[in-house]
Amino acid sequence: MTGSQQDAETEVIIVGGGPVGVGLALTLALRGIRCILVERHATPQPIPKGQNLTQRTMEHVHFWGAEKALRAARTIPPEYGIGGMTSYGTLLGDYHHDWLQRELVRPFYFTDNERLPQYATEAVLRRRLAELPEAETLFGWSAEACEQDAEGVRVTIAERGGDRRRLLRGRFLVGCDGSRSMVREAAGITQTHTDHDRLMVLLVFRSSGLHELLRRFPGKSFFNVLHPELDGYWRFFGRVDLGTTWFFHAPVPPGTTRDSMDFARLLHEAAGASFDVAFDHVGFWDLRFAIADSYRQGRVFIAGDAAHSHPPYGGYGVNTGFEDAVNLGWKLAATLQGWAGPRLLDSYTEERRPVFVSTARDFIEKSIEIDRDFLRRFDPARDREGFEQAWQERRNGATSEVGSFEPHYEGSSIICGAPGASPGAVGSHAYAARPGHHLAPLLVQPGRNVYDVLGRGFSLLTPSGDAEVARRFRAAAEGRGIPLTIIPCTEDQARAQYGAEHLLVRPDQFVAWASDRLHEQAEDVLAKAVGQ
Repeated sequence: MTGSQQDAETEVIIVGGGPVGVGLALTLALRGIRCILVERHATPQPIPKGQNLTQRTMEHVHFWGAEKALRAARTIPPEYGIGGMTSYGTLLGDYHHDWLQRELVRPFYFTDNERLPQYATEAVLRRRLAELPEAETLFGWSAEACEQDAEGVRVTIAERGGDRRRLLRGRFLVGCDGSRSMVREAAGITQTHTDHDRLMVLLVFRSSGLHELLRRFPGKSFFNVLHPELDGYWRFFGRVDLGTTWFFHAPVPPGTTRDSMDFARLLHEAAGASFDVAFDHVGFWDLRFAIADSYRQGRVFIAGDAAHSHPPYGGYGVNTGFEDAVNLGWKLAATLQGWAGPRLLDSYTEERRPVFVSTARDFIEKSIEIDRDFLRRFDPARDREGFEQAWQERRNGATSEVGSFEPHYEGSSIICGAPGASPGAVGSHAYAARPGHHLAPLLVQPGRNVYDVLGRGFSLLTPSGDAEVARRFRAAAEGRGIPLTIIPCTEDQARAQYGAEHLLVRPDQFVAWASDRLHEQAEDVLAKAVGQ
């Protein structure tokens, strides 16, 4: 091994410093867990992906202490939101409707959604992480090898562009290192692939003319073009900023290269008009789905694209990765701090993997199938009346996808809920507190939202007049070393707003238990919630 070798020890080693890796480091460091983050790129890469940040993701950013800074970094005015539009034939064609209007579910979340390029999000989160002494960052270093034993993990890293090597030791290792994850491969974690046999192009370009053409559609940030020849696959325009920079995805023939196609012409065909074009980037990717068969192997975990990858259809990717980070982060912290049961870390795969399977199957692949069926059945040139009726039905149903995308952990082994359910992405939004579902942000004290008073550990919402329930949970939590915040509210508030008098909320703001009366022992409820 050339160069100097410096050993370093920590609790968690994170390989991959994209948004998911940094989000995991923030989740751990804010809970007092020491971690080392290794990222091969010294600075975020200026490829505009992962733009749409949902309300749920912004809740994470809020708890990471970076919400104000991230909103200040946006490149598009707030009135453009993260909503889009679907067009038929060409972008400027006669038929279009709103698409993925995520603001429709805003009342069920504590924060507004946001939109900015992934590299801008990464930059904000990196700056926030630099403020936390528990996290050490090694930007410009690549992980070359990793191994584990019963005591811990070891990762060999190399300085990019130099000859220095280091050996890192930790209790756990998390690979957030993308779809070609070295960590996943080294751990022997297998994947299941679904290949759609489509080569896609990613174009990043500058054009003021396109912005002028799209003034007729104010407030829209991304545009999905359906064309019969594409058989359900999309041509997709997205804003990077307002007025100048864009990105574009589309299927291209197999074997296409940078020099073999007139990409300006492709853009003009998709838009249905000519405009100025100056290219900043031309790249290619294969349209496929991949999911790891497990998200854990011993002391090694994977998250984000290392665990699952899919086409950038619908803005699910980076948001799903952030949810991985938060789910895994609090469970690693609980384990390292000594209050986790033996099943808690296994619940990461149990909860997160089915959510991705459902997201891919019930939303992304389903949307391709629905579009394919529509394009094969309806054609305005053949039957205008039938096409327009079907298009109106699409318009009316465009909100259903947003409303039914509600990832949940019903049936998880650490959720105190009714038997027979299983985690997934299909659900419904509600104010009622349902075990395994995200907690709605309601007022529990005068002028104070529940999200203003939730703790970093578990939180118990209970009527202020029922001191016995609070006493039992406090005693049970202290006996197990579980961090617990007691949040008093009135009996009428709890029942009217959440449909239950007593709620136990997990560190990731999902409901672990809800009841009008304490039928179970408080010790049993908490034991189940921490995987005992």
